[in-house]
Amino acid sequence: MALYLACDTGGNKAARVRLARRAASSKVLKTKGKGASMPEVPAAPAKIVTACIVVIGNEILSGRTKDANISFLATELNKLGVRVMECRVIPDIEATIVATVNEVRAKFDYVFTTGGIGPTHDDITADSIAKAFGVGISEHPEAVARMSRHYGDPALFTPARRRMARIPHGATLVDNPISVAPGFQMGNVFTFAGIPTIAQSMFESMKHRLVGGDPVLSRTVRTNLPEGIIAEALGALQKRYDDIDIGSYPGFRAGKVSVSLVLRGTNDARLAAAATELIQTIHQMGGEAEELVQ
Repeated sequence: MALYLACDTGGNKAARVRLARRAASSKVLKTKGKGASMPEVPAAPAKIVTACIVVIGNEILSGRTKDANISFLATELNKLGVRVMECRVIPDIEATIVATVNEVRAKFDYVFTTGGIGPTHDDITADSIAKAFGVGISEHPEAVARMSRHYGDPALFTPARRRMARIPHGATLVDNPISVAPGFQMGNVFTFAGIPTIAQSMFESMKHRLVGGDPVLSRTVRTNLPEGIIAEALGALQKRYDDIDIGSYPGFRAGKVSVSLVLRGTNDARLAAAATELIQTIHQMGGEAEELVQ
């Protein structure tokens, strides 16, 4: 059975992503007093470009290997204005890979798969992608040429390694600056190796092909009030700013309760208004609030 992971972006069409850089160095802006309410800023429609990450590998599902690709890809895609809406971890089963890829490539603008393009018998991702698109698969001349140059000695370019030169027909190669064996792009699906350093280098080599939407900005307000106290007010604020995602992340600082409230959206004026209103509300409830700036 496939395991579905809830990424920070979830399926919410509202804006999500990283904090916009508003200062050269990180600092904390402490806000005091109630202040005057900011006039509500109307929301403008955002251009949304979506993505899904599909991690393929029994070793991930068994817990033997810890995935590092989701965090990297989600972070880098967010920088480009591409919002990761779903992440899935699925086994090395052809039918599951085919069904999953066909589902998500129709649902999202971009799909990124990691894992299963190595030299062993259980590396079946390339064949599965070919089947999902209804095309054949064979050695790609350019992939063979690159790998032949890389290994030099023909004896080192073994039949197992030649499997990594097999690419679905019609696919475009994705460069691998580390170990040469390429990934590939088939339509809106990009297939990378599972090894994090290689997956990251593949992404860096092809990210210029992506066309993102409006960049997602964020603001963080930290308070000493626990979630159970601020939940109702937070829910009311979310309703008033339905174009902004408001997330609550509890923790402890110096042994005391600390909650980080993260607001994400594409309209900085709306974010500023929502953050100011949130800080004012917390002060009115007798709590402390500070906006974190990075």
